[in-house]
Amino acid sequence: MPLFVLLFFSVSLTAQTAMSGTEAKALRTLVKTQANATRTISSSFTQYKHLDFLTNDIESKGKMAFKAPDLVKWQYTEPFAYSVLFKDQKLHIDDAGQKSDMDLSSSKVFKQLNTLITASIRGDMFDENAFDISYFKQEKGSLVHFFPKDEQFADFIKAFHITFNMQGEVDKVKMIEPSDDYTLIVFSDRKQNQSLPDAVFAQ
Repeated sequence: MPLFVLLFFSVSLTAQTAMSGTEAKALRTLVKTQANATRTISSSFTQYKHLDFLTNDIESKGKMAFKAPDLVKWQYTEPFAYSVLFKDQKLHIDDAGQKSDMDLSSSKVFKQLNTLITASIRGDMFDENAFDISYFKQEKGSLVHFFPKDEQFADFIKAFHITFNMQGEVDKVKMIEPSDDYTLIVFSDRKQNQSLPDAVFAQ
């Protein structure tokens, strides 16, 4: 399974209005405060993989676990059993018992992906040295577009779109590929700062 199947994205069909500088600053402050206070996250998710040549999006479901500073596990349960663990600069894959590892530290692009996956879950990607950033208001939250400035990285990812709720938590994450195919993840049943044993992140 391609690495990009891990990354998630959301298509926003609701009305949106550009934020003022003051509003954008307030959102950054809210999200950073929320992210800094986040030690763990557990959540269910539904993932939609959109490919232009397919009539319908590919849908899958599962659970996500995050533990600061950078442990992330995606446990897919439908329509197949598949798990992906980001740990110690490595990607550990378990495909129905068939296990494999990838060293992310040896690749600049994959290392950036690892960092951004963690940042996108927490929502704290407001690095103007790394991204051109646009802010939008929505009826029940905010939408922020992140465009990578690094040309090599932009060859893999055209943009991230992150949707925040009114509390500054991430509701949806979208990664758009240069082909305009994208992956959408919608989070639900989010639990924050509850105990997550190390066994959750065992290889």
